Amino acid sequence: MRTESQPSETEIQQIFDRIAPVYDRFNDFLSLGQHRIWKKMALRWCEPQRGETWLDLCCGSGDMAALVANLVAPTGQVVGVDFSAQLLAIAAERSQSYGSRLQKCLSWQQGNVLALPFDDATFDGATLAYGLRNVTDIPQCLAELHRVLKVGAMAAILDFHRPSDRLAQAFQDFYLDRVVVPLADRFNMTEEYAYIAPSLARFPIGKEQVKLAQDAGFGQTKHYAIANGMMGILIIKKTA
Repeated sequence: MRTESQPSETEIQQIFDRIAPVYDRFNDFLSLGQHRIWKKMALRWCEPQRGETWLDLCCGSGDMAALVANLVAPTGQVVGVDFSAQLLAIAAERSQSYGSRLQKCLSWQQGNVLALPFDDATFDGATLAYGLRNVTDIPQCLAELHRVLKVGAMAAILDFHRPSDRLAQAFQDFYLDRVVVPLADRFNMTEEYAYIAPSLARFPIGKEQVKLAQDAGFGQTKHYAIANGMMGILIIKKTA
C-alpha cells in the first residue's frame, strides 16, 4: 500500500521520463561508478545460461539487460521492461550499437511490474536493478515476478540499502544530501533526485525483503549486503 508521502505510479513514471537524458550519468554519480561491478556480481549469484529466456524488470537504459544477453547469447532471449517510454527509447537506440550477436537476443517492452504482460512460467530467470525501491506495491511486484518465472528459476534484485553501521549511514546521508542533490540542481533535476532519500527511508531492509519474497512464494531467499551495507542484492529462487 502506498504511503501518503510516497509518489504515485504516474508521478514516478513522470520522474523517470524527465531524468532519462541524465539517467546513466547520475547512476555513475550515485554509485561512485561501482554499479556496473555490482550488477555483474548479482549475475554471478544467479548464473544465466546460454539459450535461456530472461526478464530484466525496470530495465532503464538497458545496461543490465545487455549483461544478461551476453551470457544467454546467441540462442537466448532477454526482454527489458520499463514503464518509462523515454528510457526504453534510449535502451533501444543504444542496443543498435551492440553486435548482431546481442541485438538479436534483446527486445524492449513498456509495461507495469505490478501487472506484467506475460504468461505464467515464461522466464528462466530475472533481474531487477535499482527498481524495486520505486515500486508502489512491492508485494504485488514480487508476486508478479514469481508468477512469470519457471519453477527452478532465480532472480537477482539489486538496490540501495540502509546500512546498520552508523558511520556508513552518516556517509550515505551526507552523500545524498550534500553531493547528489546539489549536483542534480546543476542539471535542473533537484526535485527529481531529491526523492531518493525518502524512498530509501521507506525501502525494506534486507531481512524485510527476504520475508516479502517468501510471502510471494519464493522458496529460497538470501540477501547480501554489499558496499559497507549501502547496497544490497536479494537472490531468490522459485521452488514450486
